[in-house]
Amino acid sequence: MLALHWQVNVIEPEGFFGGMLGEPVARSGVVARATRFHAAAADAGAPLVFTRFTIPDGEGELVRNTGFMRAVGEAQESFRPDAPGSALIAGMADQPDHVVDNQKLSGLAGNDLAAWLRARDVDSVLITGVATNLTVEQTARHATDLGFHVQVVSDCTTAADQPTHEASLANLDLTTAGCITAEEALHRLSPRTP
Repeated sequence: MLALHWQVNVIEPEGFFGGMLGEPVARSGVVARATRFHAAAADAGAPLVFTRFTIPDGEGELVRNTGFMRAVGEAQESFRPDAPGSALIAGMADQPDHVVDNQKLSGLAGNDLAAWLRARDVDSVLITGVATNLTVEQTARHATDLGFHVQVVSDCTTAADQPTHEASLANLDLTTAGCITAEEALHRLSPRTP
């Protein structure tokens, strides 16, 4: 399970992206759904890996090659690993088995997460996170290119608006192993009785 960018800067109104994502996230109800899904997936034995977008002193592997990356680079104090905005949101803070920080849009870029997963014989990943058209789509495509079987948990993701979210899910249906709901994912994770 890859849980992407469930951090204050992305989810909460006071976070860096709060003006863009805070209200749509709250309206969608995605936080409560994803929190329940993560807990149920963990109960079914799935390891939970959370990613955070952070910028260490010296900028780490941040490359200011897009407007998005230039904006976060200019506000990098808000993204320091120990900054309040970099913290996982309160309802999910105790959920991760492993937390990976990076300075890329893909949760698998600029870190050793792919190797970490492979060392644990993980070849399939379920993805939750915000925003669907940004880190979720980038990570899902990247993971697919790296050879992982990837499915996005459609009701545990959201974007700044519904049309963007739906368009991104349609793209992901074509470029990954497909989108599934939390209920479908939990059914697949449940142990089968003979």
